[in-house]
Amino acid sequence: MRSYEKTHPWINFNLDLRRVDYRLWIALGEAVSKCEHLATVPLQPETAHNLHLLYLAKGIRATTAIEGNTLSEEEVIDRLEGKLKLPPSRQYLGQEIDNIRNACNQITDQLFKEGQANITVKEIKWYNEVVSEKLPREDDFVPGMIRRHSVGVGAYRGAPPEDCESLLEKMCNWLNDLKIPDNDNIVLIGILKAILAHLYIAWIHPFGDGNGRTARLVEFRILLSHSVPTPAAHLLSNHYNLTRTEYYRQLDYTSRSKGDIFPFIHYAVQGFVDGLKGQIDEIQKQHLSVGWEIYIHNQFKDKIGTIDNRRRTLALELTRFDKPVPINKIRQVSPIIAEMYADKTMRTIRRDLLELIRLRLVKKIGNAYNANKDIMLSFLPQRSVL
Repeated sequence: MRSYEKTHPWINFNLDLRRVDYRLWIALGEAVSKCEHLATVPLQPETAHNLHLLYLAKGIRATTAIEGNTLSEEEVIDRLEGKLKLPPSRQYLGQEIDNIRNACNQITDQLFKEGQANITVKEIKWYNEVVSEKLPREDDFVPGMIRRHSVGVGAYRGAPPEDCESLLEKMCNWLNDLKIPDNDNIVLIGILKAILAHLYIAWIHPFGDGNGRTARLVEFRILLSHSVPTPAAHLLSNHYNLTRTEYYRQLDYTSRSKGDIFPFIHYAVQGFVDGLKGQIDEIQKQHLSVGWEIYIHNQFKDKIGTIDNRRRTLALELTRFDKPVPINKIRQVSPIIAEMYADKTMRTIRRDLLELIRLRLVKKIGNAYNANKDIMLSFLPQRSVL
């Protein structure tokens, strides 16, 4: 009998799907559906770039914040864009961000060039090495090397060091072979594998440091290799960070209960679904915005005069503002509007706004004016709301 079988009998590489609650299956089905939606909806180039950057920043910040990194989301975005300069005393915080970014980029490049490949112990060791690069560390910690001493988090102690290498090998073989009977949905299997990998690395704790960051990179890699869209592959890390207290409580329960893993899986999947809903909401806003601009152009499709061109431009420029614009600020909406109305009186501005109101492109709120984008909601399919 190996040492871990006495000290950590719950590390048994077993997934008994007969114990899955129906609510977990519903959540998994919703996650798969939303991933497919996210993967098949075309985005404008700027929106696609911003969505990728935002969730890359969220994922990287979450992966490091759980371990104590104090940089804000805005600072992480600035760091990713090469604009954040830190004093020497905080430089290590930026280095942690750089390490996770480099790992995510290399994982993404490798998967998209070489396709899906089985996860290996060598790969997991490399992740640990990358996340620790150029960072201060304890003398007995060698990045990328399996530990030879006992470690833990709080009261929890990792698996015996003499078993860590073989446990990682077993974990990789188990995950690579894991299939769900009568279901070939690669996204669903990937979500389960990613969460299980995270959990087992937390249990085994194979390295002297950086186990949490390594686990979240493995999770990211598995999601990405199982057809989860790149922005969504960062959502689990973000969920753990947003619910940090619950994350540690759920993680602690899995070992105290001697291996009851399904509450943790359900917690993780529900957070993943909530994150997907947020991303789809952003995409829907973009589609409504594009549809709104098309609607404006259609209202002027047979009008080619200078006045109509000016009014169309005003309607389009007002679209950029969420709050109503006072009439005395209309000329300041944008440089092009300032130029168009430079030699026009306030009477002309009022006349143009009245015509836009007649066309239902603008609405008046007090003495201010706002784009009537809500009209697009009336074009959505009707459904009853209980």
